[in-house]
Amino acid sequence: MHVAVVVRDYDEAIQFFTEKLCFTLVEDTYQPAQDKRWVLVAPPGSQSPTVLLARATTPEQQKAIGNQTGGRVFLFLSTDDFWRDYNRMKEQGIEFVREPRVESYGTVVVFRDLYGNLWDLVEFSTLPVFVPSGEVDSSRES
Repeated sequence: MHVAVVVRDYDEAIQFFTEKLCFTLVEDTYQPAQDKRWVLVAPPGSQSPTVLLARATTPEQQKAIGNQTGGRVFLFLSTDDFWRDYNRMKEQGIEFVREPRVESYGTVVVFRDLYGNLWDLVEFSTLPVFVPSGEVDSSRES
């Protein structure tokens, strides 16, 4: 699965995701027929899902840069060590919108990407388990 993030410039977006968020550059392929690049980055330790960095090419697409969801949290970056990643991101100059908090589902903080899209950094305290009956069992610890 790929999730597209509309960006102003491929290279500045690659730099942000790989250097500030420690994502891996999975693919960067020029597509001459469309004069665009197919750029995929993935969260640390993962090859999927990936984020497709899609350069805006029209005025309407440019309006969406940094506001793809009208100011709501857009993406969720899961971690196995919240405080390690939170502190590393702070050192990298990532802008946090709120202070970290502990919720029933885990520890979470909201941050902005380089364009202003809102993300959650979250360490889940439990993993939902789906059972054949369709019920959800959230009692299993992660």
